[in-house]
Amino acid sequence: MALLLCLVVMTVALAHGCLHCHSNFSEKFSFYRHHVNLKSWWVGDIPVSGVLLTDWSDDTMKELHLAIPAEITREKLDQVARAVYQRMDQLYQGKMYFPGYFPNKLRNIFREQVHLLQNAIIESQIDCQRHCGIFQYETVSCSNCTDSHVICFGYNCKSSEQWESAVQGLLNYINDWHKQDTSMRPSSFSWFRAHRATPAFLVTPAFRCLKSPRLDNLTLENAVKCFKQH
Repeated sequence: MALLLCLVVMTVALAHGCLHCHSNFSEKFSFYRHHVNLKSWWVGDIPVSGVLLTDWSDDTMKELHLAIPAEITREKLDQVARAVYQRMDQLYQGKMYFPGYFPNKLRNIFREQVHLLQNAIIESQIDCQRHCGIFQYETVSCSNCTDSHVICFGYNCKSSEQWESAVQGLLNYINDWHKQDTSMRPSSFSWFRAHRATPAFLVTPAFRCLKSPRLDNLTLENAVKCFKQH
């Protein structure tokens, strides 16, 4: 099975949650929170449901449990958002529910949303397998809702020529990435390193030949041997 190497270019900010990044989130969830007191006969359901809705975004980030960065394409985010809003709107169309029903339904929708987001994020990463060499796709960061992009290295090369070109492209990318480090002024270097994502292939244990200090002497031939070994 093809292997993936991914990195994410993004800034550091407070966690928000993927759905929070959708353009209709604020309007939709403001409505849901303001009308929660009309959805249950039992007064105890109201504060419980209110907390679920208020903490929706932060809880989403806690529950994603991804080994890869939470980066989603806007197309997939829109698909997930429309599915969640549809379920929520259907829930709010009903009259008052018996005790315990409404918060339980909210929890079910929340879990379904987390599952949809996990699948959407992972699917985009798997799509990299259909490419040969460096490939980039635009995303939005679930951490801070900023536009970002994911750069992957796909191993779906059909010929030795494609494979050589792919590895050469990877070496060029690594060299360019390190040149940005060495070109930084001392006064700004510490901040830059603290806020800059490190390419995953520089920290993945399986690809030890791509880790410093070996990068300085890394050649195309050595890189090919490295990938073949792993």
